[in-house]
Amino acid sequence: MLEQFERPSFSTKFPLDDLAWRFKALADPARLKILLYLANYDAGQCCPTGEGICACDFESVTGLSQPTVSHHMKCLISAHLVMGEKQGKWMYYRLDPEGFASIREALVSLGQ
Repeated sequence: MLEQFERPSFSTKFPLDDLAWRFKALADPARLKILLYLANYDAGQCCPTGEGICACDFESVTGLSQPTVSHHMKCLISAHLVMGEKQGKWMYYRLDPEGFASIREALVSLGQ
């Protein structure tokens, strides 16, 4: 008779599909540039308000066009890695700590 093996349980407070999307969002070099910029600067050069980085700053950081930057920002927001807030006609962005907490939790679990 074959032995039956139980699957080890992997528990996380975040759904695995969401976690996979976060890793996929991190796998793009342009998005990593954006995240590094957000992590290292409180205010951008274009529209410094101290309440996030203006979307126009990411064009110069990445060398990409506005529509392409918008696409990357949409991906980062949907992956809960970035939060966006509209102020007047401008969008301001900052890191979303909850998204990074889920990644940290998963990596710690994988390393054990």
